[in-house]
This record gives sequence, C-alpha cells and structure tokens, in this order.
Amino acid sequence: MQDIYLTDQTFERTESLQKGEYENCRFTGCDFSGQDLSAFKFSNCTFEGCNLSLAIVNKTAFQDVDFKDCKMLGLRFDTCNHFGLAFSFDNCQLDHSSFYKTKIKKTVFRNSRLQETDFAEADLSGALFDRCNLAQAVFDGTLLEKADLRTALHFTIDPEKNRIRKAKFSLSELGGLLHKYDIVIEKNI
Repeated sequence: MQDIYLTDQTFERTESLQKGEYENCRFTGCDFSGQDLSAFKFSNCTFEGCNLSLAIVNKTAFQDVDFKDCKMLGLRFDTCNHFGLAFSFDNCQLDHSSFYKTKIKKTVFRNSRLQETDFAEADLSGALFDRCNLAQAVFDGTLLEKADLRTALHFTIDPEKNRIRKAKFSLSELGGLLHKYDIVIEKNI
C-alpha cells in the first residue's frame, strides 16, 4: 500500500489513519492510543483533545505541531524523527513520556503534567515550562540554558549535573534546585 499525502484536512473522532504525510491538518477528539504511527509525517498540524497514549512513534516526524488538551501518556519522543522536530504542548498530560537526548530548543509546555517524564540529555535551551507539574521528572545532563521555569512546580534539578546558565526560576520553587543538599528553606517571618 502506497503512503498518502493529505493537506488541509480535518479529522474528527478518528481512531485510525492511513500511513503517510499530513500537512496543515487538524485532528479533534481522535483516539490514537496504542496505534502504530511509525514513519508518519505531521507538519503544521494541530491535535486537539486527542488521546495518543502509548502510541508508537518510531521515526515519526512532528514538524511545527501543536498539541492542545491531549492525553499523551508514555510517548517515546526520543524515537521520533529528529529532523525538524518542533512542537508545543498546551494543557496536555505527558506523564511517563521520554524526551531522552532530543533537541527541542524553545519548546513551549503550558499548563501540562509531565510527571516522571525523562528529559535526560535533552537540549531544552530557551524552553518554557509555564505552570507545568514536573514531579519526579528526570533532568540529568540536560541543557536548560535560558529555559524559563518560573511557574513550573515540583521539579528537582541538580545544578551540578545539568546546564542551567541564565535559566529562570521562581524563589518559591528554589528548593527544587537545592533538594540534594537536604536543607530546609523557610520564608522569613
């Protein structure tokens, strides 16, 4: 079966896609959980209210893709096609996902849950984590220079194991940078 090329299409409540390239397409309320989306190409697409949990994305291309209100548990972005990899996430559940060794500079994560997500050795330079829950997310050898985590919550980042030069943090979450020292930080009375 030959791969298809579709542009400017809208898919609503779809549960399967034909393998191919999708450009300027909109996916609304679709359930692709557990689906094999390997080697698909999505460029300038929007996924809204979709479930992509545990989808297989080996060599899948995501180029300028917006995810809004999506459930994406356990997604292995580290196996995606890294050429032109660019996406944003707004109000998404990305728990247990992996961005291991991905180069995703300036990626925007807004109002999203990223619990136990793997960011080890990822390049997140200039990334924005706006009101995101990063409980037990893994940062090890991660490049976070100029990243903005001022409104991020529950993160633990070791400044000795990650590059955080000029990254922005809020005073209230400073404990996430000093966690390994087992010290008590209190607000002045």
